[in-house]
Amino acid sequence: MSKTRRELLRFAVAGVAGLACDALAFYLALAAGLSLYPARLLSFLCAVTLTWLINRRYTFASAGHPPPAPSLREFVRYLGAMLGGGAINYAVSVLCVLMLPPWRVTPLLAVAAGSLAGMLLNFVSAKLLVFQRT
Repeated sequence: MSKTRRELLRFAVAGVAGLACDALAFYLALAAGLSLYPARLLSFLCAVTLTWLINRRYTFASAGHPPPAPSLREFVRYLGAMLGGGAINYAVSVLCVLMLPPWRVTPLLAVAAGSLAGMLLNFVSAKLLVFQRT
């Protein structure tokens, strides 16, 4: 398996962990009394933080070399990259629902399409802009 394919697979696994973190943090925030939008913002930040830690340590780590110490600058770059993918995710899922009437009945398909589109942009952004190691 090529290095890029291995990284993409690991990135996807980190994304699944991020989704679980996102959902858990969201429901915990709601249970703690936060309203919908603040709960969603908090859960997104929790998920981004977890995926940043996983991706920097496992997905994009050089074999035999530990990653450099975490930095606020790297986290902010990662957050910015993930916001771009999040926008693509949202746009694709909304367009699917609007343009593909059967997907109104099964919006989870639109969510999946958006997630895949966002994941691809996020992977390329993370690989080239955030975790590019020399």
